Amino acid sequence: MRMPDQRTRTAAFSLIEVMVAVAIFFGGLFAILMVVSNCLADARHLERPLLDASVVASYMSQTNKLVEGGSSGDLGDLLGDTYNGNPWTAEVLEAETNKLFAMHIVLHGKEANKSVESEMTILLYRPQSPAGSLEGATMHR
Repeated sequence: MRMPDQRTRTAAFSLIEVMVAVAIFFGGLFAILMVVSNCLADARHLERPLLDASVVASYMSQTNKLVEGGSSGDLGDLLGDTYNGNPWTAEVLEAETNKLFAMHIVLHGKEANKSVESEMTILLYRPQSPAGSLEGATMHR
């Protein structure tokens, strides 16, 4: 028989135990979020530059005639003042006798210790171009 003034205990967590568990959970959660945030910031520093030689390739490919030789310029001339100080060079050589030209483009970086930022070679077929070195003409410089 049970006495009426005796209270029964049920299995449950106390308020203090719940508060400690929640504090530990959020402490771990914020630590994980801080690590993820630092990893994302480090990954942004490792990103490749937004500018590459394809900008110059698209500009140079708009011509109907190509002449063997070199050319150079600044990206500021092509894209506006925001990109001043990004020089580029392009060398055009006849790749085949059927007016197929190879264009090697180099985009130079702004920093002194980084001489080449991006480079690429593209092939362009331009039938209206004058004869190149493979067709017996002398190279124009």
